[in-house]
Amino acid sequence: MVIKTDRRIAEVVPVLYRISEATRALGMSRTVLYDLIRAGRLRTVKEGRTRLVPVSAVAEYVDLLEREAGARR
Repeated sequence: MVIKTDRRIAEVVPVLYRISEATRALGMSRTVLYDLIRAGRLRTVKEGRTRLVPVSAVAEYVDLLEREAGARR
């Protein structure tokens, strides 16, 4: 997302992903993403009727995967 202000362009870094954005960020399907949410492996928040995935939750999930991969070695 880009916001234009006084002839300058300031980049706005997202802190919340919509489900479709989270699927692209993680490279997985919507079904798999919802399975992770139901299993408690991916944290979400709700704003009204919209379910959002905090960017920090995506990083936490990736850290979890790395820890699990390290434990298998």
